[in-house]
Amino acid sequence: MKKKLILSNNFSRNVRSKKDIIFIIIHYTGMQSEIESINRLRDQKSKVSCHYFITKAGEIIQMIEEKKIAWHAGKSKWKNYKNLNKNSIGIELANPGHEYGYENFSVRQINSLIKLCKYLKKKFKIKKENFLGHSDVAPLRKVDPGEKFPWQKLSKFKFGRWYKLNKMDLKINQKKIRDLFFYNLFRIGYRYFKKNKIDKNDKLVIKAFQMKYIPKNVSGKIDTKTFKISHFLAAQVKST
Repeated sequence: MKKKLILSNNFSRNVRSKKDIIFIIIHYTGMQSEIESINRLRDQKSKVSCHYFITKAGEIIQMIEEKKIAWHAGKSKWKNYKNLNKNSIGIELANPGHEYGYENFSVRQINSLIKLCKYLKKKFKIKKENFLGHSDVAPLRKVDPGEKFPWQKLSKFKFGRWYKLNKMDLKINQKKIRDLFFYNLFRIGYRYFKKNKIDKNDKLVIKAFQMKYIPKNVSGKIDTKTFKISHFLAAQVKST
């Protein structure tokens, strides 16, 4: 795999072992230019970084060694893991994001991402369900990589879970749909909500889920399709 080195010093001094690397977390840069993004990821004052940066033209740039802990996920949770920097590799995709004119990710960019993910999956034995977006692990703070990121395409390469909705009717108790939905999300791995109590964070978590799985309907409301997808994905999770 061809890659360029532009190194950043924004990493923790602790060195982790190969077995500590469990997740791949995908971001967008959310800045107006690639040069500005790279400079920020190297600026010690910013205290942010990533392991890999992929340009719109599809160039893969390594900024931090994989065994080092980059500062990309921040305050985050997934399943029983908190503050996922120490257990993840962060990949930034050049994209101005929602603040500066969110764009489709280029074909070259996604093709390079797939190559990089294949390499990392094999090297670190990453499970397919552990390819996540920043908004999955920090839904109250982050919306990247956003609704234009092609999770369905990546799932065809076994990067991330996806769903198949059959025509079988699923009886839904509308009075309990909120609690049942969040029970499903908890099984999948999402956090930052109360399972049995309506919470001010509900809408942000629902939107994070919809951005990934129903990108054309990011309403923040639990409709029938949203619930069915959560049910299907939760059913894939092995009981522990």
